[in-house]
Amino acid sequence: MNRAQMRTSAFAAVAVLASTLAACGSGSGSAGGNTGGGNTGGGDLQNAKVAFLMPDLASTRYELQDKPLFEAKMKQLCPTCEVIYQNADSDAAKQQQQANSALAQGVKAIVLDPVDSAAAATIVKSAQSQQVPVIAYDRPIPATPADYYISFDNEKIGAMIAQSLVDHLKKENAEGGILQVNGSPTDAAAGLIKKGIHSAVDPSGFKLLAEYDTPDWQPEKAQTWVSGQITQFKDQIAGVVAANDGTGGGSIAAFKAAGVQVPPITGNDAEPAAAQRIIAGDQYNTISKPIKIVAEASANVAWEFMQGKKPAGKTTLYNTPSELFTPTVVTKENIKEVLFDGGIMKATEICTGAYAKGCAELGIK
Repeated sequence: MNRAQMRTSAFAAVAVLASTLAACGSGSGSAGGNTGGGNTGGGDLQNAKVAFLMPDLASTRYELQDKPLFEAKMKQLCPTCEVIYQNADSDAAKQQQQANSALAQGVKAIVLDPVDSAAAATIVKSAQSQQVPVIAYDRPIPATPADYYISFDNEKIGAMIAQSLVDHLKKENAEGGILQVNGSPTDAAAGLIKKGIHSAVDPSGFKLLAEYDTPDWQPEKAQTWVSGQITQFKDQIAGVVAANDGTGGGSIAAFKAAGVQVPPITGNDAEPAAAQRIIAGDQYNTISKPIKIVAEASANVAWEFMQGKKPAGKTTLYNTPSELFTPTVVTKENIKEVLFDGGIMKATEICTGAYAKGCAELGIK
């Protein structure tokens, strides 16, 4: 290339950059070089679209937290950008259709929390073939690497909730064994949580009585399975490690329906109903993983890809540049500090009716 050509190329690059900056404000500053997939290469991002595809309605978090938090951050980063939000309601085929629709609408990036981590490989391949980057959100996509993965450390979550329960049972000199209620068998994140749970339960000295992979994370299915285990093992159940608050709530309902004492039961997600159960003494723990952290991080990364950048991962999981955040175990002992003093929840919303007394005893107001 001669000097004249070089000057022409440089002027063109400056013009593209100026156009991009004029369309929307700048994004986060974590850009770097990785081997992630395609991008739309900057250009005019006026009215650009980004897809935010969530997996199910069984967990209330997606509608109440993930969606509004992601939308708010994208609005801050790019006021004229449009978020195309869809929830697949536990239907992998429906999620595939939603992704195809988003691509047909010309999205510049897809943030995807897959219903089925294996089936989602098709979505990744389709998007990347059109130079549209995919950010795996909360749940990884092992078979075909996405361009980026953002989540809390799911294996650590499993280990933390299980170890918290084991420590409590030992402190209380509990006797008997443990039931393990895992998440969906089609969710790779559930597999990581399951692995983490085993890392704490297997060497604990407590017998693993039985375990169950809960289809689609459905609380009702967890409840039905636990009901059967109560019939089989009766008073041998010292505790239950449930992989999230939904399956934990289902497990608690099974013991109450059977008319027997509810043993310590874990959870994960810090849903409002779980906080109420902890305050009431029905649920032993949950995991606080503020959705704001991952929702905003995914918006930042999506925005960088949309500008033609390649964000660098802090680590690598399943050959995917990743950022994994560390969660916090929440029990009755620290729920005030973590969830209420930390501003994640409001006493006016949680400490209602039957829970007012428990909140007062814990100093939550």
